[in-house]
Amino acid sequence: MYGRLLGIVLRCISVYFFMLIALRIFGKQQLSQLNTADVILILLISNAVQNAMVGSDSSLQGGLIAAFVLFLLNFIVKKILLKNKFLGNLIEQKPEILIRNGKADFTMLCKLGINSEELNEAMREHGVEHIKDVKLAMMEIDGNISIVTTDKNQFKETHYKRKHNHKNLQGTN
Repeated sequence: MYGRLLGIVLRCISVYFFMLIALRIFGKQQLSQLNTADVILILLISNAVQNAMVGSDSSLQGGLIAAFVLFLLNFIVKKILLKNKFLGNLIEQKPEILIRNGKADFTMLCKLGINSEELNEAMREHGVEHIKDVKLAMMEIDGNISIVTTDKNQFKETHYKRKHNHKNLQGTN
């Protein structure tokens, strides 16, 4: 029995680190807003790795152990990344500048796989019509694009809306 449980634990650890490395390699754009293909990919990956984690054990106990190991491992990895700068820099993405003072960094946009439509959509979401009005646009580590405009009133309004929506999301949990 302990051999079976140890097998589940070891397989969960292996799959967790595989997914961590895969997401690091394929980039932060995989973490931002999901489209239909991204949702399908997540569903297929979860189905593909389920058997790799629990093997032939489809019991409730096996599933709960796998879930517990994943939560525990995620908690430990986050603590380690917070305390160890080298590992944090190795695993975590860094924010990237997309636009500075109205000028887009096309090299970075290409590197991150962001096309003009996605950039324009992010600008519209922040209430910005023209790229020349963007003081700074960043691809954040969570895959979202944040935009600071040259218009102070526009920035305050956008910031307030995002903060307000964030509070609403927290209140629904």
